[in-house]
Amino acid sequence: MKVLVATEKPFAKAAVDGIREIVEKNGHTLALLENYTDVNDLYKAVADADALIVRSDKVTKEVVDAAKNLKIVVRAGAGYDNLDLEACTAKGIVAMNTPGQNSNAVAELIMGMMIYMARNQFTPASGTELAGKKLGIHAFGNIGRLVAKYGQGLGMDVYVYRPTGGTVDAPGVTQVATVEELYSTCNYVSLHIPANDKTKKSIGYDLLSKMPKGGTLINAARKEVIDEEGLAKAFAERTDLKYATDVAATTHADLVKQFEGRVYATPKKMGAQTSEANINAGLASANQIVNFFATGDKTYQVN
Repeated sequence: MKVLVATEKPFAKAAVDGIREIVEKNGHTLALLENYTDVNDLYKAVADADALIVRSDKVTKEVVDAAKNLKIVVRAGAGYDNLDLEACTAKGIVAMNTPGQNSNAVAELIMGMMIYMARNQFTPASGTELAGKKLGIHAFGNIGRLVAKYGQGLGMDVYVYRPTGGTVDAPGVTQVATVEELYSTCNYVSLHIPANDKTKKSIGYDLLSKMPKGGTLINAARKEVIDEEGLAKAFAERTDLKYATDVAATTHADLVKQFEGRVYATPKKMGAQTSEANINAGLASANQIVNFFATGDKTYQVN
């Protein structure tokens, strides 16, 4: 079987070497398409591939249609909204993600952004400390659990809202019944919800305006879940609110201009940009493909 790794942002060399070792020792061949800038190069490369590994690369219907032999595509990471699941399903292609492999990298970045905003983006003005503050976790998956743990380590009181329901099984964590209660209670709220029809533009004026004085929203999830107009309205009324994100808003330049010192975005999405996460996600992708071809294992199928 031919396994194609197609990455606009390449894996680290150690990850590629590891992927190659896993793929080739199991009798398959590996092909690389790195740093490509023309989607037509992807169409050509995927034409005879049996398996595909991507990072943030978009696997659209056009990519799926070009992939005549494709049986499985793995997104090296937790989020998979860059995969057209409907198109994959229609062609009988198994789509997977690699949950948990990037979790620590993202959780550490979230804590870093919290400190950065608490200290006024490292300007000389007097900041605040995280100890004794209330930290809200909006959804409680792999990343949320780590953020809760690290927040507790810094002396924060941790609250959790689970949109999917169920009981939170984490020591020292307080579960709240509604999302409104989470935002009205917590000084910091860390977003961990996916972008779908229910969540897009769900975080806006109504929730942000409920936050305590100095309330700070941290978003390392997806920009689509933010109602940017609602955020701007809340920030115009509340000069104490702050927003830090790993996924810059469509209107980021306007927000920064209007709310200088209160809005921050990383230069480019970097939640998973650590050497450890890069390697972990790459190797997990290769192992999942090998297991799929060997035994039909579909453990992490998302379509």
